[in-house]
Order: sequence, then C-alpha cells, then structure tokens
Amino acid sequence: MYYKFNAVTQRLTGATANAYTPQLESETRSQVGVNKVPDLQRLFQRSDGVPVYLKGGLMDKLLYRTTMGFTIGGALYCLVTLYFAAQPGNK
Repeated sequence: MYYKFNAVTQRLTGATANAYTPQLESETRSQVGVNKVPDLQRLFQRSDGVPVYLKGGLMDKLLYRTTMGFTIGGALYCLVTLYFAAQPGNK
C-alpha cells in the first residue's frame, strides 16, 4: 500500500500508486521547524545535581511522584492480598 503525508492532519494516509509526489526542499524545511536538540542537550547535560528524569520541570516531578505512588501502593496491595490469602479458611 502507498502512503502520503496529509498536511491537514499531519499524519500518513493511504493513497493510490500514482499519488506519490516528492516534497520540495523549501516545504520540508518549513514543516520541520527549528532544531531543538542542542537546547535539550544543554538542559539535560547540565551538572546541577538533579537526576535526568526530573530535569523536565514540574510535569516530570508530577509523573515521577505519581509513578512512585502507584508502585508503592501496588506493592502494599499485593502484600495485603497475600496476607489474606495465607489465612486459613473458615470451616
């Protein structure tokens, strides 16, 4: 199956065999935008004592704390469930 880039939805869509038209160099550059990699490299390689997984700011902190909360809560739930499963049943 052939695919082409849909400029409206910004996704690949199905196309017929003759629908392929190479994009011009100027169109490609305007769609790509500014290269953010050097800025992100400076941010993540900075030696400020903050772990890499928290250097993204507030959103990274919220995701990390939520993940740790679910992990600790899940571990406690497993231990409680194992405790109740180990108790003898009523006769």
